[in-house]
Amino acid sequence: MKLLTITTLYPNATDPKHGVFVENRLRHLRQHYPDVECTVIAPVPWFPFRHGVFGQYSQYASVPRVEQRYGITVYHPRYVVVPKVGMQLTPHTLTRCLKKQISTLLQQGLEFDLIDGHYFFPDGVAIANVAEQINKPFTVTARGTDINLIPQFPGPLRQIKHVLQRSSHNLAVCEALRQTMIMHGAEPAKTSTARNGVDLNVFRFANQEKQHALREKLGLPCEGPIFISVGLLIKRKGHHLVIEAMQSHPTARLLIAGTGPEHNNLKQLANKLRLSNRVTFLGALSQPELADYFGACDLSVLASDREGWANVLLESMSCGTPVVATNIWGTPEVVQTPNAGLLVERNRKDIARGITELLANLPSRQSTRFYAEQFSWDETSHLLYQLFTRLTSPCPATSKPTQGATVHEDKETQL
Repeated sequence: MKLLTITTLYPNATDPKHGVFVENRLRHLRQHYPDVECTVIAPVPWFPFRHGVFGQYSQYASVPRVEQRYGITVYHPRYVVVPKVGMQLTPHTLTRCLKKQISTLLQQGLEFDLIDGHYFFPDGVAIANVAEQINKPFTVTARGTDINLIPQFPGPLRQIKHVLQRSSHNLAVCEALRQTMIMHGAEPAKTSTARNGVDLNVFRFANQEKQHALREKLGLPCEGPIFISVGLLIKRKGHHLVIEAMQSHPTARLLIAGTGPEHNNLKQLANKLRLSNRVTFLGALSQPELADYFGACDLSVLASDREGWANVLLESMSCGTPVVATNIWGTPEVVQTPNAGLLVERNRKDIARGITELLANLPSRQSTRFYAEQFSWDETSHLLYQLFTRLTSPCPATSKPTQGATVHEDKETQL
């Protein structure tokens, strides 16, 4: 089986964390099924200057045109993104970018059976355009805001609906997204849930002894509760609510991991509330570094207003650290039992209350790890292999359905 994965959400040498969940899914699929051959096209926005004064845009300029990651060749062609009008133009510039890159690769002898696409807008729109031209089957996986936010705009919604109807199969990382896709016109029989997994080897279990050792290693207090909030520093992630909730926990410390435009505002909020001595901004962390911080903490907090499948929740649990998370979209599918943590409403008081309740009834770190272990990549890899095999078989319409190992998948959507 030869796959061509296409997505703007994929790590690169300049930003190794960007879209790492897509890379992880592909890596684990290949580990479970060595007969799968993969090539990746991961376009990045075009920008001419590499000087750091241009911030994130300079990082785009530094991304290599082609690189090898875990034995997979990854191409990074450029596409034009115009600020403020990008939503209208980007599907067209991305389509043009993909057509040019695929044409070049085909001339060089690349062969592939199926396009494995990720994110419905603008990626899915461009993928659908290209797949039609070269007559290849394609799937698109919904990741979150492409289905729970972008469809609020009429133009993109029309294009997303078109992709849902043209694709060979639609995938979603949680059942809540899958149901929304069906509401937008996706055929239930062609729509499945394929959740993300967690890398249990990277996010290692930390028992109480290891937890104390990690605190010493990281220069954290050995006594007193420590919480962590992980994600881009944007309003949608709700770090400001977690900082406000710290007023109800005067002996605790809060670690915030991530970078983004709200950094200064969040620091100012901590200063205003006289919490700056108890709130620490960690910046960007690699996955092994993040695993250490998860292992050192008593609990993690996720206060987002939108999530597809929040990987940070499982990563925290895998280290033995339970979570307090807002009850939105796919998060209830991740936090299902008290061993995982608590679900709360998205406001300062409920987040503070949830922290209090979880601290008073902390599950054993071992039981939280056991809970996370059921979310390995094994089942998703099996589902994807069965689906991709069916879609690339000579007579897919007559192939036997297979039982999909999806989360909350209805009988009518079993593959």
